[in-house]
Amino acid sequence: MQYPAQMKYLERYLRRVFTVDLRALALMRIWLASIVLLDLAIRATDMEAHYSNMGVLPLHVLHQHLWLPQFFSLHALSGLWQFQLLLFILAACFAFCLLLGYKTRLATVATWLLLLSLQNRNPLIEQGGDDLLRMLLFWGIFLPWGRFYSADAVRERTLETAAPATQYFSAATAAYILQVGLVYFCTALLKDSPEWRTDGTALYYALSLDQILMPLGRLIYPYPELLRTLTLITWYTELLLPFLLLIPFYTYFFRMVVVVVLVGFHIGISLTLFVGLFYLINIASVTGLLPAPVMDWLDRRVLRSFRRPKLGQFKQIFNKLSSPVSINVQVNWQKPGIPKHALSPVRNGVVVALLFYCIWWNFSTTNLPLHKIPDSSRWLGYLLRLDQHWGMFSPVVFKDDGWYVLEGYTSNGTNIDLNQEGKEVNYSKPASVVSLFKNDRWRKYSENYLFVHNAHIRPYYCNYLVRRWNEAHPTQPIRQLEVIYMKEPSLPDYELAVPTREVLCTCANAPE
Repeated sequence: MQYPAQMKYLERYLRRVFTVDLRALALMRIWLASIVLLDLAIRATDMEAHYSNMGVLPLHVLHQHLWLPQFFSLHALSGLWQFQLLLFILAACFAFCLLLGYKTRLATVATWLLLLSLQNRNPLIEQGGDDLLRMLLFWGIFLPWGRFYSADAVRERTLETAAPATQYFSAATAAYILQVGLVYFCTALLKDSPEWRTDGTALYYALSLDQILMPLGRLIYPYPELLRTLTLITWYTELLLPFLLLIPFYTYFFRMVVVVVLVGFHIGISLTLFVGLFYLINIASVTGLLPAPVMDWLDRRVLRSFRRPKLGQFKQIFNKLSSPVSINVQVNWQKPGIPKHALSPVRNGVVVALLFYCIWWNFSTTNLPLHKIPDSSRWLGYLLRLDQHWGMFSPVVFKDDGWYVLEGYTSNGTNIDLNQEGKEVNYSKPASVVSLFKNDRWRKYSENYLFVHNAHIRPYYCNYLVRRWNEAHPTQPIRQLEVIYMKEPSLPDYELAVPTREVLCTCANAPE
């Protein structure tokens, strides 16, 4: 039975638009695994604070206020930081295997599961980049991104005589490309306020936030017309650029346009605003879009020179280390009753269903006149953490700017600021507000700390600060602490607000 002409045209269109280079996917795998390792290293410096019962979010508070029945988290099985350390080490081991491309699919599944578990443990420190990282790893489960630049590839080359194909098309490649497009298209739809679409004041308000202002942002802040132009360029770029990925001709050219524009876009963001790993994750997300001519050049000029000299040695090492293991894995993996030739259609069918679910979820977060995904169908999104909301600075930019003063009252009657390493309290604005935050996780936590609906978390942060200070400074203990927010709202036309002192929480004793 022959396909109708329309079906053949659709198939040609899909293959032309959603075919990717496996070497580019391998680069994305390496980059994402490196980001996971870097993220774990940053998070590990606050293991007790963010993931133990002695920190800012004990397990009973998490389960009472921030937990859903569908959530999964190994990290929520214990409130001991030592237990968290074991999970961190396990996650780092799997991420390192993913970076090397050793047992790539297993490493991808394990890395994704442990990342999902870690993110569910403390939602108060997560940002949009974490959602994208989680989704890229999820789609990576269905992608053969271990075919190149991997330990798996080194082993397989000993069994192959012909050069492996570099071009690949499947439902998973379509899911990956559409996921990248959805991030930008949906965030543009969510930015439906005049400050983004007509007034062009969004970037002005973003750069008015001292909590995230970086040096380049400070440099361009005094130029309102430049900020207005950049605001409109940002919105139209996010709205229209994803459609270049769907053009079925000059595919290589349009993909490189997308890659170059988005890489420059996120480098610019990182130089103007303090966004943590957000920009690295977004740049990594477009690495898999690199077309064949670019990968040919990189493979010939850069990547091949690194792997050729020791390729024979790598083959011997990996064959010796992994040949017994690989036999066991293959025997166990082929036990299911589904024939091998039927696995690909089944996998593609599952991916297509999940892709449509994610598209529906994304569009349900916008104001498009579409039927929203019903609450009864959201359990799957929460279970697999396919839930997505790309609301970066939308619909309006957050305007309750300010800085924290952690005013501690010592037993000898002096008042010190824990945020200034115990110096005498001074309510004046610091020269650099962003430098008060140890990392972006604490910055995000401090942002969530302000919201009234998160008032239940305030005493735990206050108690944590008292306990840590008194443990570190036994000769200068504090008997009481006030978490004070010096609120300085962002006003239009460079007007300056008079800071107001707001006491968010007061505590007198460290937790027992």
